[in-house]
Amino acid sequence: MKIAVFSSKSYDKESLESHNNGIEFKYFDATLNKDTVQLAKGFDGICAFVNDHLDADVLHVLAANNIKIVALRCAGSNNVDLAVADQLGIKVYRVPAYSPQAVAEHALALILTLNRKTHKAYNRVREGNFSLERLSGFDIYNKTVGVVGTGKIGSIFAKMMNGIGCKVIAYDAYENDEMKKLGIEYLPFEELLKQSDIISLHCPLTPETHHLINKDSFAHMKDGVMLINTSRGALIDTKDAIEALKTRRLGYLGIDVYEQEEHLFFRDLSESVIADDMITRLISFSNVLITAHQGFFTSEALSQIAITTIKNINDFAAGVENANEVAVEA
Repeated sequence: MKIAVFSSKSYDKESLESHNNGIEFKYFDATLNKDTVQLAKGFDGICAFVNDHLDADVLHVLAANNIKIVALRCAGSNNVDLAVADQLGIKVYRVPAYSPQAVAEHALALILTLNRKTHKAYNRVREGNFSLERLSGFDIYNKTVGVVGTGKIGSIFAKMMNGIGCKVIAYDAYENDEMKKLGIEYLPFEELLKQSDIISLHCPLTPETHHLINKDSFAHMKDGVMLINTSRGALIDTKDAIEALKTRRLGYLGIDVYEQEEHLFFRDLSESVIADDMITRLISFSNVLITAHQGFFTSEALSQIAITTIKNINDFAAGVENANEVAVEA
């Protein structure tokens, strides 16, 4: 099969080719959208990432070009109009679990870095400044950590925080019995917000969770709470988060995702003027830590993404049933 790979970077090519067994990949740096969709002409399918746009307009062009498969090299499928894809006979596959440990560990890294300010200490020491002024943190031990979403990543993160000695509470529409056996208590969402010293988001982006964290949510939180998001950027209303930072209701913010990241992340803009006023405002806060969607970025995760993506494509070509196919109901 001939597959057009969009939003590809050097590491995508390296990982896919290292596990390839006969698929003809063509790599495009471009993000898939209505302006670039014609690049898929002449291919049997496409391979897309989190910021590629597969709305109705793009899918209709893909169908007109005889594209029969969309192989997502990510877990989420919120960037695909699944109903339209189904109507057009385009099969959509995803990578449901590549390294949940990687994302959970990154969430913990954001917490530790924000708290103990190791990023600031590193820069100070490189400049010959060995002062400890303004580098104090707090003991994470015995703090209450609220986990929003206890799927594969959220449950691993909850276990990590439980192991550190935190009191872990959780909110999820579908409660996890394994978490309950560990003594993790499920609470209503507002109650979790009220009790938590640290809140970490691990839920998918759906119409119901869009801007889950907003002005009303912040009103229920403790003053000085730490908020971590390694899931999807649009779970947080950035405008409201900035206001919460200004009033100190939000004491720390660590994000690996951002609701307008498609215009920023995965590219070098160091010589460019960044026109996004909200991201530049966030960067200006000393208690905000931003990473550019690197939570998944481990060698193990890249390898698993490639292996699963290739299997999805080969199973489609062979007409083999595959549990990674995304149903319209999703």
